Amino acid sequence: MTTSTVPPQQEEQQPAAVSLGTTLRDRLQQFLAFASLIVIFVFFSVASPNFLNYTNVTAILFSTVVIGTLALGTTFVIITGGIDLSIGTGMALCAVISGVLIVNAGLPVPVGVLGAVIFGGLIGLINGVNIAVLKLPPFIATLAMMLVAQGLALVISKSTPIYFTDSPSYVKISTGHLLPGLNLPNAVIILAVLAVVAGVLLNKTILGRYTYSIGSNEEATALSGINVRTWKIIIYTLAGLFIGMAGVLISARLGSAQPATGTGYELQAIAAVVIGGTSLAGGKGSIVGTVIGALIISVLNNGLQIMSIPQEWQNVILGCVILVAVYADMARKRAA
Repeated sequence: MTTSTVPPQQEEQQPAAVSLGTTLRDRLQQFLAFASLIVIFVFFSVASPNFLNYTNVTAILFSTVVIGTLALGTTFVIITGGIDLSIGTGMALCAVISGVLIVNAGLPVPVGVLGAVIFGGLIGLINGVNIAVLKLPPFIATLAMMLVAQGLALVISKSTPIYFTDSPSYVKISTGHLLPGLNLPNAVIILAVLAVVAGVLLNKTILGRYTYSIGSNEEATALSGINVRTWKIIIYTLAGLFIGMAGVLISARLGSAQPATGTGYELQAIAAVVIGGTSLAGGKGSIVGTVIGALIISVLNNGLQIMSIPQEWQNVILGCVILVAVYADMARKRAA
């Protein structure tokens, strides 16, 4: 009779070693993303004397808010192995909802903000039901929602911007200064708080554990007794809440709800998530990496604009950065 030559104690230690290796690879990915951010920042600081000053750095952080907020929710979705193409136009629709509630209906600002965030959650809920219950591919389900949201934003607003002229407190949600000594817009502080909340949810709660589990092996997760359908709906609904918050932040920043705003934001948010090290195949990702990815995109856009690089070349450069990030993810998988 053949006996195993591997001691039981060694067999029990193998999963821990694999887990440790995975953790080290994830940390290495975050470090590489952060190092890339520093290199890009230093390059533009040397290339342009107008780049490295407090006003411009604050502008970079301010421009990161909307992309970063959308990317935080999208991180959960992509870790499950899904995708959400409706976040850009969904954000515009939520901005219109806030305008309708506050300006047209005359409701208090807190009610309008809450209504916009809840409406974003409703968008995510519908996406989740379509994907988890009706078994539609995430790409198709969210593409359809992208078109629906784009149309509804124009219909509800009658293709006309809604201005918050008589609601200065709403505008201050983004442009005000709770910390006047630092001269940081409120939107930057809100993004920081949202990032902390998202990080806690992803790393310290059962929601985060199931998010990683579904993305790593959905079938095994289901066989272990976890209701994958319900948790997918919850995850997409959570992403929708971030969409609603992004709608509030962008409309408060602009001082108006622009129904045509939002197209293209989904690509930048997804790019931020991928650049930050989240795998498009699912099972890998972090909030820290997503924030770094959003900052990389903002620094690139700001630096290229200061250097007077045409918009079409800015898109080319951003596309190349995304290709490099995806290739790095594929290379890391092969190495693993």
